[in-house]
Amino acid sequence: MNPGNKNFILYVRNFIFGAEDSLVSTVGLLVGITSAGITQSEIIISGIVLICVEAFSMSVGSFLSERTTEESFANYDHRKSNSLWAAVIMFASYLVCGLIPLLPYLIIPLHQAFWWSIVLSLLALLILGIISAKILKTKILKSGLRMMLVGGLAIALGVMVGMLFK
Repeated sequence: MNPGNKNFILYVRNFIFGAEDSLVSTVGLLVGITSAGITQSEIIISGIVLICVEAFSMSVGSFLSERTTEESFANYDHRKSNSLWAAVIMFASYLVCGLIPLLPYLIIPLHQAFWWSIVLSLLALLILGIISAKILKTKILKSGLRMMLVGGLAIALGVMVGMLFK
């Protein structure tokens, strides 16, 4: 697809937003509740609930905001609407990327899962930033590091809040 195409940009924007929000929200919740001292099974259940509910919520939000925007244009034609595809992309990217920080909790002991979840999430954010920069033809290193650092702040916040309420 052509990066100058309006629909392509819409889809990429929804993919990046869903993936980034999922990685940051999920790892933030997981490290926060791990820091608060809850059991591994409760962490897994919480992570699954978060990923499922938020994937749906984010896709609905994407659909509603895109459809409302489309309907505001004088030449709106519901047959040419891209809001449904944007919502599907948002749902899929949120759901799949949310599994990245949850995966360590499913397969390794809690104390190791905590750190692996953080490392995998930061690495995924770096890769997401790099991929989005390549697709959109922006600065690769700047985009990758920015995505990773901003996500890292959210992770640190999750740990601090979890420790505060332990």
